Amino acid sequence: MAGNSRLRTLISGSYRIGLGGEGVLRTEGRGQDALEMLNAAYEAGIRYYDSAPAYAGSERYYGLFWGSHPERIEHTFQTSKSAMRTAAGATGDLERTLTRMGRDQLGLWQIHDVRTAADIREIEGKGGALHAFYQARDTGIVRGIGVTGHYDPVILLHAVTHWDLDSVLLPVSPVEAAVGGFHDEVIPAAKERGIGVIGMKTMGAGNYIYPESGLTPETLIRFALSQDVDLVIAGCSTADEARLLGRMGKEHSTMREEEQNQLIESVRPYAHRLAYYRRSA
Repeated sequence: MAGNSRLRTLISGSYRIGLGGEGVLRTEGRGQDALEMLNAAYEAGIRYYDSAPAYAGSERYYGLFWGSHPERIEHTFQTSKSAMRTAAGATGDLERTLTRMGRDQLGLWQIHDVRTAADIREIEGKGGALHAFYQARDTGIVRGIGVTGHYDPVILLHAVTHWDLDSVLLPVSPVEAAVGGFHDEVIPAAKERGIGVIGMKTMGAGNYIYPESGLTPETLIRFALSQDVDLVIAGCSTADEARLLGRMGKEHSTMREEEQNQLIESVRPYAHRLAYYRRSA
């Protein structure tokens, strides 16, 4: 259901699947495994790559990969994040990110894991990180800026409605559809403003996979891609998983509303428990 958005304009491609920052990328000391997975992802047609300083060796793995394949850089959309709440801290993160990755520009730089009203106040305030993000986009060091969150939809809604953003990264799954907040409030607000929507936690770190109830990786990604999102990302631990992810991005079909509702109802009794990453009620 991807439509026109700032993110889609930045990506300038029709793909709707990207590689998340979890899986083998969120490890240390597994460089060869990470390189094999990244190579498989690229060869499978994946061109959107997620990362963050908080994701263990992720940025260093990317640096090794792009250093080995510099000809691929211009064909890919690299993202990263900063969880620093001050402008100075965020700027330092960006400098380290670019150095580790061996790149001189990011496609997207995101304010990472915004959770509380205190986060909002610090990020927006004098000397706050938001100013560093705007400046990085204005100077072209990053092409677009975004925000990420999975803790409290009310907090993420504030960011989407008050900040000048190109994207928002949030959880998209049958579990989230059952709980409410991100799907029915944040996504419509973002789309109304032309802000691109990226879905994450589609499989809940594997906790949502239950084939006996029809909850397979393929089904969960099809569900996510059937929502009003521009892109869905998922982490991979092996080259085979990366190949499967790439194939799902090419071969998925839109899920009928009846099938979506069946999945939502199948998880509804357990949804609040499965949404382990959210603020406790």
